[in-house]
Amino acid sequence: MAGPTTAERGERQQESPDPPLARRLRPPKLRTIIILAVVLVLLGAGSVWLLYGSQWLRVERVSVSGTRVLTPEQVREAAAVPVGAPLISVGTDEIEARLRRKLPRIDAVDVVRSWPHGIALKVTERTPVLIVQKGGNFVEVDDEGVRFATVSEAPKGVPALELSVSRSSSAAASLRRFGEARLVREAVRVADAIPSAVARDTRTVKVRSYDDISLELSGGRIVAWGSGEKGAAKARTLTALMKASPDARHFDVSVPTAPASAGS
Repeated sequence: MAGPTTAERGERQQESPDPPLARRLRPPKLRTIIILAVVLVLLGAGSVWLLYGSQWLRVERVSVSGTRVLTPEQVREAAAVPVGAPLISVGTDEIEARLRRKLPRIDAVDVVRSWPHGIALKVTERTPVLIVQKGGNFVEVDDEGVRFATVSEAPKGVPALELSVSRSSSAAASLRRFGEARLVREAVRVADAIPSAVARDTRTVKVRSYDDISLELSGGRIVAWGSGEKGAAKARTLTALMKASPDARHFDVSVPTAPASAGS
């Protein structure tokens, strides 16, 4: 009896699926799905317990860096980090807001979880560029015009800010137009622009109006600066003017393209 022809064998092979491929395409058994689901639930529950319920990942220490005037103890007290709480539950934004509110001297702070047991507080303090005398104390003003701290002793090398707005119509108009806060910011702009060699000798930044700001240097020398505009040009002009007239007592750079000096 003759066997199947070649054509018949080809047709049977096309009709028969590939057994290995069929096994690969079979859906997982219900038991396998249940086991995987149980494993995932256990892993999730274990992770939650590890982060919130165990004693392994809790706050044990609070480190402070970057302080200059403030002490680490002051920062820790103001931060009020909940020692013993789960590290994952500590609100870093809340700590930052609390530090800024309680310690205005802080300009910026980075609150970092230091796994497995720490909170790191990286502080940047404000730097005074001017001081305002208030009774027997001194108010520190930073480079943004923010009055951030009152101290009993004036910091060395920081000039005093003197707001001496006269009762003249122009000065009064300037005060009404710009306000005291704006005049303080203009004084800060001037203080930032003063050449470093001159800054060391600057004792007072005096503001009479928006465009009438002057510097009082050591030895009774006076610099008429004008407004806070064109600070870089005025700084260069003042440096050259003081070199050209080292014995002068009065310098005027309010118009940097037409400077003047006088006195000896």
